[in-house]
Amino acid sequence: MKRRVTIRPRAESDLQEAKLYYDLQRPGLGDDFLVSVGESIGYLEEHAERRSIYYRGFRRIITRRFPYKMFYRIENDRIVVFRILHVKQDHLRKLD
Repeated sequence: MKRRVTIRPRAESDLQEAKLYYDLQRPGLGDDFLVSVGESIGYLEEHAERRSIYYRGFRRIITRRFPYKMFYRIENDRIVVFRILHVKQDHLRKLD
């Protein structure tokens, strides 16, 4: 079952902040980061329920090339992405 993905404003802000960081490291690297996140979103559209519940109803997926975790919930026929955080960030505190 293919579900629609919604990205919450805080996750969008996380995404833009990370893209800017990577673009400052090397021009174009931020675009590569967005492609990696897009691949993870594509996976979630088809297989979101394969990830187990991680914390307070949140599930997570780690992007392939970049060390980022996407935290999401399945809400009926859609997937809601709440945060996109670097793996070293204190993500449990940021989910509350």
